[in-house]
Amino acid sequence: MHVHCPECGFQNLESARYCEKCGALLIADDGGETTMSFSPGETVEDVSAALPDLGPANVGVVVRLGGGRAGETYALEGERLTIGRHPDCDIFLDDVTVSRRHARLVRRDSGYAIEDEGSLNGTFVNRRRVDSQLLEDGDEVQIGKYKLTFLTR
Repeated sequence: MHVHCPECGFQNLESARYCEKCGALLIADDGGETTMSFSPGETVEDVSAALPDLGPANVGVVVRLGGGRAGETYALEGERLTIGRHPDCDIFLDDVTVSRRHARLVRRDSGYAIEDEGSLNGTFVNRRRVDSQLLEDGDEVQIGKYKLTFLTR
C-alpha cells in the first residue's frame, strides 16, 4: 500500500511520515469513516511534540528528508555546531551533495543562525539560498539533498 502526498501527489511507502519528493508531512489513510478538513497552513500533527528531549535550550534540528535519515534529531546546546560530510562534523550528512564543511549553526543573542561555509551547492532556508540567516521555529533548512526543520519549544 502507498500513501499519496497531499502536496505533490507522489506515491510514498506506507511507513513514510514525510514525502520523499517534497518533504511534506504525510497522513496515512486508516480506512476509517472519519472525514477531516484543514485550512491552508494547518498541520495534522505537531512535529515538535513527537521529538525526544531537545536538551536544556529546547532547540533542535530534525532531519525530514534525505539519505534514509528522516526522523533523526539533534539537540542544539553548544555555541557552534558544524554540518557537513566530514565525519568530525557535529551533524554528519554523508552524501556527495553536501560539502565536507558545508555550514554551521551559531548561537547568537537572538537565537541560532545558519551560516554557509562556502559550500558548492549552497545552503537554503525556506527554499531561498542564504549565506547567513537567523532561524525561526519551523524554518526548513536544505543542505544538499537533506531537508531539516529547525524547532524550538
